[in-house]
Amino acid sequence: MRARVVLILLLLLAAFRLAAQDNPYEIDNNCYTWYQEAELLVGKEGFKEASDQLLKTAQEVGDKKAETLYYTLVLKDRVNYPFTPENEQKALEAQKKLKQVALETGHDQYYYYSYLLLQNYYYNNGHEYRALAMTREMQAEALEAGNSYGLWLSDRNLASLYIAQNDYVSAKPYLLRAIQTWKETDDETLKRQSPTRLYCDLADTYPIGTDSVRINVAKALEEAKQHLDTLRCWYYQARLAALDGNQKKYRHLRDLCLSDPQIPQVNRKADTYFSLIDAVFDGSIVQQRDQIVNLTSIREKKVIANLCENQGLKDFAFDLEKDLVIRLEKAISRTNQSRVSELEITMGKAALSADLETKEHQISRISHLTLILLSLLMAALALFFWIHNRKLREANERVRMADNAKTRFVQNMSHEVRTPLNAIVGFSQLLSLPDGSLEPEEKEEFAGHIVNNTKMLTMLLDDILNASAMDNGNYSINYEEGEKDYMAQSAISSSEHRLQPGVQLYYAPEEPGPFTFVTDPRRVQQILINLITNACKHTPGGEIKVSSSLSENPGYLTYAVTDTGPGVPPEQAEKIFERFTKLNEFVQGTGLGLSICRDIAGRMGAQVYLDTTWKGPGARFVFTIPLEAPKQQ
Repeated sequence: MRARVVLILLLLLAAFRLAAQDNPYEIDNNCYTWYQEAELLVGKEGFKEASDQLLKTAQEVGDKKAETLYYTLVLKDRVNYPFTPENEQKALEAQKKLKQVALETGHDQYYYYSYLLLQNYYYNNGHEYRALAMTREMQAEALEAGNSYGLWLSDRNLASLYIAQNDYVSAKPYLLRAIQTWKETDDETLKRQSPTRLYCDLADTYPIGTDSVRINVAKALEEAKQHLDTLRCWYYQARLAALDGNQKKYRHLRDLCLSDPQIPQVNRKADTYFSLIDAVFDGSIVQQRDQIVNLTSIREKKVIANLCENQGLKDFAFDLEKDLVIRLEKAISRTNQSRVSELEITMGKAALSADLETKEHQISRISHLTLILLSLLMAALALFFWIHNRKLREANERVRMADNAKTRFVQNMSHEVRTPLNAIVGFSQLLSLPDGSLEPEEKEEFAGHIVNNTKMLTMLLDDILNASAMDNGNYSINYEEGEKDYMAQSAISSSEHRLQPGVQLYYAPEEPGPFTFVTDPRRVQQILINLITNACKHTPGGEIKVSSSLSENPGYLTYAVTDTGPGVPPEQAEKIFERFTKLNEFVQGTGLGLSICRDIAGRMGAQVYLDTTWKGPGARFVFTIPLEAPKQQ
């Protein structure tokens, strides 16, 4: 009888505990009430009293997660204080305590969340490098512990830091890796997180309005877990509808976004942004230039510029594109400066470690010098000087080669950047002539030249950023299904504007019908775009043919880009794939395009080469892709 009573009491207690955890954090409801009150008072008077009550209640009911949340709120409160050395130290102490408690209670997510709070603390107070260093420290700890949640959070945070600097090239690999971690994890805490924001941010790393943008926005909507996720997707879909010229769909999505009280969490200036899109459609955008300048995101300004160009406002679009180039240069400069600071600190630490190791070695060596004969000492010194001189000569040679490479690069880039800039300035001066000096057709032609040269300048910068990303190891291959005809046609669509007058560009697959295999479709398209663009530069007349074949090289899909230009001498077949190499110095380009193609292909287990057996006019470049993707390391 007594055992039965005890059993009933235990069942009632279990039922009560389940009922007492009806909240998002799955903690005791009394604790949750105090948690909500303390969270509202973070950084304000009364926080300590409310948070202390949360801790007291958590300890009374034995709720370890609620106790962990108390230390999370303490850290949140500390990072709201003004940034001073004293307050920074208190914030670091609060983080240390939260990490300790999170490990003790088994709630590892708050261990890594503490890094996020400190990262935001440093970034919001102008210490971008400290924020980056804090996230990299979290990444190293998560990697050592094999914690997928920590790895996911660190990749997401690194991407956010680069996006805040308008550096989408650097952000992209971290976004892709964070999405991959989320897909493959068995961690329930991580699996509850929504990847919608990641997919939307990834969409922003691709050229505006392209298929890659649409694919990622669709995935973002498919994986939406809460209303804010859906609202974010509506915002991106509204932008795409505007770019497509579908005003009815755009206005419907715009109204859904603006009527939602959560829209500031997606974009604080959403009302301004949508009003500018409306102004493009009704033709009043020219009078609202100041509003465009106030937009914080380069991406948002570029969307407005594209919309203006689609609506025929080419002069105004050119002005916006010119301003974008200036802002992009500033963003690149800030990013490079931050990376230089990061490198200097990293090298400083390495130098200190090396210096300590050297001193330890010297102490050990001195302690044994008395045991070494003079003859052996002289021989050791002679060997040392011989090795030292050889290394010095090698180092001098590397410095000389690096200096020569830098000189060639600077000379080449000075020429390449000056050419489109001179064209932009020249045509701009013509357009500034008094009314009546030019015919409308001439004005439209000159505006078109300006926009084309602006796009050319942007492509030069893209080549440099891609080469830099590969050198830094920030360039990843992500395998998924790709369709051979779709990839070729998308590349052709993206390259048509580079054709010279009268040149025909077309696609001729050897096998009709679709064919799907596992590869990296975006990298395939990038290589094809580079090959087609290269052909456009060197083909003043005739045609450019893009073909595909599954039988030319069994086990591989073979793309070929054949033009009717002057061709390439067979002895130059490999030299043209070297960086900064151009056979014709009068053709626009950095000399990086073919080098980038070969680098990307190598990472995919593919090949890019010049067909030296081609007997027809012009040149034939071949791109072979294995039908079976290499195994991931």
